[in-house]
Amino acid sequence: MTLEDLYRLLRSGHVQAQGIVDTLDDPLLVLDHDLDVQGVNPAYLRTFRVERDEVMGQNFLRLTEERWRSEELRRLLLEIIPHAKAVVGYEVRLDVPGQGSRTMLLSARRLVHPGNSSTNILLMFEDVTEARHAAAEKDILLAETQHRMKNLLAVVRALITQTKTQGRSAEDYQRALLARLAALTDAQELILAHGGAISLKTLIDRSLAAFPRRARVRPGPDVALTPAQVVPMSFVLYELAANAAKYGAFSAPEGAVEITWTASDRDGGRLLSLDWVEAGGPPVTPPDHQGFGSRLIAFSVTNDLGGTVEQHFEPEGLRTRIDVPLT
Repeated sequence: MTLEDLYRLLRSGHVQAQGIVDTLDDPLLVLDHDLDVQGVNPAYLRTFRVERDEVMGQNFLRLTEERWRSEELRRLLLEIIPHAKAVVGYEVRLDVPGQGSRTMLLSARRLVHPGNSSTNILLMFEDVTEARHAAAEKDILLAETQHRMKNLLAVVRALITQTKTQGRSAEDYQRALLARLAALTDAQELILAHGGAISLKTLIDRSLAAFPRRARVRPGPDVALTPAQVVPMSFVLYELAANAAKYGAFSAPEGAVEITWTASDRDGGRLLSLDWVEAGGPPVTPPDHQGFGSRLIAFSVTNDLGGTVEQHFEPEGLRTRIDVPLT
């Protein structure tokens, strides 16, 4: 029931008016022209944790100064209500005993009784504290989503522009680009599925699911990655696996990769050290140039993860060491 509905009901002198007022969920006061309390509903008593005889007949302005000392409420009572027929949604902050600071929307309506010159004021409170908090959290979430989308689009743009085109067909370019986009999509799905932190082992198992028997994961300590760390780490694992499938251990029937990691205390924080060791593949020779995959690994580790990466192209297989600070 709105304040206007209540006003019409009381003005008409409806016999059930008081019963309806008492069932309202929102706190309500009836004040006379001197702002003395003439009526109060149970919702008001419950909300502000007072007894009826503590407010009935008392001057509401004095009560507000004793209980809340709210300049917004004082201004509403002295400056706005006397000169307005109705006030709707006037926002004030009140310190409610046992509940702390609450945000209230106050609506007021002057009630002139037919047949006499007496005037009452209906004053209704609506607690919107939780709604305000929810709206603020929604704004924060929206801003964070926009930020993530901006970063995500920047990553996609980099993948498109940096994926090599020279010396390959359109089909080869498309295949390489779609594979990297699939890795990005998979990382995003993992983030959405888990919401918060994601274990390193979960990410490794998912990234190397295509090589179930030849990716030998030797689990180390539990390491939780933040959502911001998941995408760059997934790119690193994808590029290492793709290179192994094309040139390294995964390209040979007996080839395998061993993945191990440790976590140690260093410089007031924790440091993740991950080793990728290939064996059983074709003989390895150092490349004569750095491809996009290698640049992506280096950029992801140093720029996005704030760590370091070392790659050693040994004859028996590639050895990669990645050190990343953990939050």
